[in-house]
Amino acid sequence: MNAKQKQCLKGSALVYGLVIMTTVAIVLTSILSFIASQTKYALRVHAREQALQISESGIHFYRWYLAHQVEGRTAQQVQDFWTSGSPYGVATAYEVEYTDPSGDAVGKYRLEVTPPVLGSTIVTVRSTGWTYRYPSDTRSLEVRFRRPSWSESAVLANDFMRFGAGTEVFGTIHSNQGIRFDGVAHNIVSSSVSAHDDPDHTGENEFGVHTHDSPTDPLPPASVPARTDVFEAGRTFPVASVDFNGVLGDLSLMKSVAQAGTDGSRYFDNTDVGRRIILKTNGTADVCRVASASLTGTGHTNGILSYRRNSGSGTCGTCSGLCLSNYPIPDNGVIFVEDNAWVEGQVNGEKVTIVAADLLGGSPPSLYIGSDIMYSSYTGSDIIGLIAQKNIEIIRDSDTNLRIDGALLAQAGRVGREYYDGRVKSVITVYGAIATNLRYGFAYTNGTGYTTRNLYYDNNLLYYPPPYFPTGTQYEMDLWEEK
Repeated sequence: MNAKQKQCLKGSALVYGLVIMTTVAIVLTSILSFIASQTKYALRVHAREQALQISESGIHFYRWYLAHQVEGRTAQQVQDFWTSGSPYGVATAYEVEYTDPSGDAVGKYRLEVTPPVLGSTIVTVRSTGWTYRYPSDTRSLEVRFRRPSWSESAVLANDFMRFGAGTEVFGTIHSNQGIRFDGVAHNIVSSSVSAHDDPDHTGENEFGVHTHDSPTDPLPPASVPARTDVFEAGRTFPVASVDFNGVLGDLSLMKSVAQAGTDGSRYFDNTDVGRRIILKTNGTADVCRVASASLTGTGHTNGILSYRRNSGSGTCGTCSGLCLSNYPIPDNGVIFVEDNAWVEGQVNGEKVTIVAADLLGGSPPSLYIGSDIMYSSYTGSDIIGLIAQKNIEIIRDSDTNLRIDGALLAQAGRVGREYYDGRVKSVITVYGAIATNLRYGFAYTNGTGYTTRNLYYDNNLLYYPPPYFPTGTQYEMDLWEEK
């Protein structure tokens, strides 16, 4: 091979070498670029995940903050906290620096809080988190907290409860004492006791929630059978009890709201023996002062006998004329009667709570029902709360077919109907919720009372409880979403 050929071979090798080096350089550059971009992407993904976790920390902090600020407080104290207590995140956003377990500052979260409107317990918290390394990569969570209302159970009781065969209940049921349930429960039935002595049955103690529907439950300490034919969603016991005495604080708040005229709320004093309130679909209520009523003695009926004139002396036999006054129904407000109340009628687009309570030291009054109390719409736009310091009482001469739409609460007494021997009625339907201190009932074993009893839970009460209705003491999270 001559010199010229050798030079050609060297030139070709150099070209090949350059091609290979260029190819390698391109590949390496691409690989390094890919690795760098993936590393950067991974860091951004990590930062976004950190931002989400920081945001969640803000939510957990606010739940802790609420527990320390309002848990165990009276309804008035909770309202004062939101209206004048300068809660974090309400007037201005509240920012907190977030540190990792070693104490190094990682980023921040910002809290923006929408407080509850008067009469509501719903608090909305928006938490936005970010890292210092990538401050523009923010993650936001919005959470709704609420204090569960006493209107969230179809039946809530402080006494032994018995639901007979043929009873069908669609909402949750809870009692601080035992429950005997022989019908069909479509939701959870719970009790605050593990076992109890059924007053309607002789023998040993039975489960806190038990049934005599065939086959009868075994006795403790046997295992609790599922019995899905009776308890379709199950039964649970023992669980925490509900404090009926604490409702007095809520009644005090409702009285102050009524006296202040908040949202059109109205207060009626304790002159004579109470008020008759007739709700009307035009947004007003006819109100008459009750001069006399058949409330005691043999053969009493719990009905009204006469009404007091608005001015001067004299009475009326009917709630009309000189004895009648008409007022707007307070929407999202309270009608507070410092005495007995007789309630009937229909609302159309109003949310109102009607209270019969005497906080001046007199005998606890009752709220009486003789005719239908109804909604015009069942979409949540119409909500009625009925609260009595003593009983919510169905009078002797009530309608043969009676419907009550609303959440009923008897703080010291019971929801029910007295024993009027031989007075048999046909159907009573409660569409809403019942909370009763003492054992409730609308019928007796000899047939006296309402032959058919229908209890339907109004699902709207879960998120739209009656204004200022009593609630639990703890805020619970019921909605979580990323914004």
